[in-house]
Amino acid sequence: MNEYALAFLAGVWLADGVSLLIAPRALLNRLYEMISTTPGIFRWQILTITAGIVLLIFGYELPYQALWTVTGIGMIVKGLFLWLSPPASRTRAIEWLVARDDVDARFLGLGLCTLAMLLLHALGWIGQQQ
Repeated sequence: MNEYALAFLAGVWLADGVSLLIAPRALLNRLYEMISTTPGIFRWQILTITAGIVLLIFGYELPYQALWTVTGIGMIVKGLFLWLSPPASRTRAIEWLVARDDVDARFLGLGLCTLAMLLLHALGWIGQQQ
């Protein structure tokens, strides 16, 4: 079961990463529009916090353990910031992200795709000799 939870997380990372690689400006503009019209959406960050905890717990026995620990803690911190921070701080952070060049978003997308591939490799789903 825990293997499938981690594979699901890798799939989310891969989907987000590919989206940022293909159409970074459209994705960031849509994100900003959604955040502007639905401020209560930050309550969904509890899912990010939960995914970070799952990664910390289930990733403990996997290869690249330090990577999963740092990534899980980063997910928890990001989720807590977006969920609980004052609206002014959240707005500044999001406006900074949206104002970045498209190439920066593509590097973020490349990083997410890399995390997804490393997690799938650590799970033994890709790159293993039969």
